Amino acid sequence: MIDRPRSAQEWNGVAIRIGAVSYLNSRPLIRGLDGPDSVDQLILDVPSRLADALAAEELDVALIPTVEAFSNPEYEIVSDACVATHGPVLSVKLYSRVHPGEIRSLALDEGSRTSAALAQILLADRYGVHPELEKLPLANDISDTNTDAVLMIGDRAIKPPQESFHTVWDLGETWVEWTGLPFVFAAWVKRKAIDLQGGDARLSGARDQGLQEIATIAEEGAEQLGLSYETSLNYLTKNLYFRLGPAENAGLNLFRELATEHGFTEPKKLRTPALATS
Repeated sequence: MIDRPRSAQEWNGVAIRIGAVSYLNSRPLIRGLDGPDSVDQLILDVPSRLADALAAEELDVALIPTVEAFSNPEYEIVSDACVATHGPVLSVKLYSRVHPGEIRSLALDEGSRTSAALAQILLADRYGVHPELEKLPLANDISDTNTDAVLMIGDRAIKPPQESFHTVWDLGETWVEWTGLPFVFAAWVKRKAIDLQGGDARLSGARDQGLQEIATIAEEGAEQLGLSYETSLNYLTKNLYFRLGPAENAGLNLFRELATEHGFTEPKKLRTPALATS
């Protein structure tokens, strides 16, 4: 985690407090926001903590788990920038020591909420399984728990663990195979009362800049995380997709319906920005 002061960033003369995910998968979305003039004005943290900060009104707009966007009637998605996948996502894995139908205990990565909901939905709908849950702290790894299965997300999920498992699910791949739709893990969300003064366009513009500099971002990520450049680049260009378009919106709304059905959120009508066409 990178802890930065919770100061405000000036967008068109209006102070906006922004928070973004600290993982490699989000770096293309903030490339245009983390320059020398704004480096001390951007909060980077894990998804679950950003969601808490937005709920506590410590942030005005944040890149948070999509399941959180459904749960608060005062929230709305802004910008067509998001973290999505059209297949294997690489950084969201369910490792099971037993057959998925025999999972009775599940450790959930402390940084996860959308992925935690998705894992439980898949287990429930595909196998009728409702395991006992425990938290896997960010400082711990898979070897620190003896649960039947473990959900890992983010940068630490990219590298395979030393232990051998009965079943490994890439949750992005599993969702796409099950539904035929993309999965959106995170999106920019704000409270309706906040006027971003054009900040939504800036978020989309930051994404566009990040995609133009994707090779540099991949090189930086590879060095920082101990990955090969090829792995880092493929992750950012083949495993991930950063634009909320019609297909992504359809997947997002199906996930909302399932999350509501399984009790992860109250039924809310999710407000979304104008859809991208590409």
